[in-house]
Amino acid sequence: MSQKFHFISGLPRSGSTLLSAILRQNPAFYAGISSPVAPLLTSMLQQFSAGSEHAPLVSTAQRQTLLQGLFHSYYAEQQDKRVIFDTNRLWCARVPLLQKLFPQSKVIACVRNVAWIMDSLERLYNADPFENSRLFNDEAERNTVYSRTDTLAMSNRMVGFAWSALKEAYYSPHANSVLLVDYQLLTEAPEKVLKLIYQFIDEPWFEHRFDDVAFDTPEFDQNIGLSGLHRIRSKVAVAARQTILPPDLFERYAAMNFWDQDTSSQANVIRIKQQ
Repeated sequence: MSQKFHFISGLPRSGSTLLSAILRQNPAFYAGISSPVAPLLTSMLQQFSAGSEHAPLVSTAQRQTLLQGLFHSYYAEQQDKRVIFDTNRLWCARVPLLQKLFPQSKVIACVRNVAWIMDSLERLYNADPFENSRLFNDEAERNTVYSRTDTLAMSNRMVGFAWSALKEAYYSPHANSVLLVDYQLLTEAPEKVLKLIYQFIDEPWFEHRFDDVAFDTPEFDQNIGLSGLHRIRSKVAVAARQTILPPDLFERYAAMNFWDQDTSSQANVIRIKQQ
């Protein structure tokens, strides 16, 4: 059976796990947490590229075939699934490559107010004071909420890299293949959001259950020292709360939501409140 590939990417703590848990209710779909396909693809590209002794031996056509084969091999056990959603924050930085490999593919980029992303990660960090999360390399990075958020916002770290990759995709020549899904809207109006996603990927609607989406990966999360990173509740709902970030930090990171401030891109952004 010929499979279609789409990609889930975007910012951390912005609903990618929730979205995957909902999508996988459709028996024709496969979706999960971040897979190793993106780093495997990066490693393969390094072997093909200038500077590698093997580069002259691999033609452009062979490179495309090999990289497509990576996806098909990794998902070989999902042959009963017609649509595969592979998740990784790297995909927003690889949209041109994805369009070459799978021209009909789409990238669903999950977004959220960056201040609330930092707030969410800080809550997870504070929830287990007996664990040194692998998000931080040393005491200088993990000492205070200021050093922790500064570290996460660096261009090669969890939030900063994902933000930079998202911005690249948002303004890229292939931006029309990208759909931004806001976490707040996904939790407020999940059915409306899912129907727009189905339209975007050109798939027939499936009646999802939004009160039975519980998901957890305790072993994976414990391995990075951040328990509950991928845990979601059974019912999709808005969880109102006060931030635990100092006001100056919250204001600083809230200013990074470029998709709300600049609508000049050709990227697709779900804006239910304006419909």
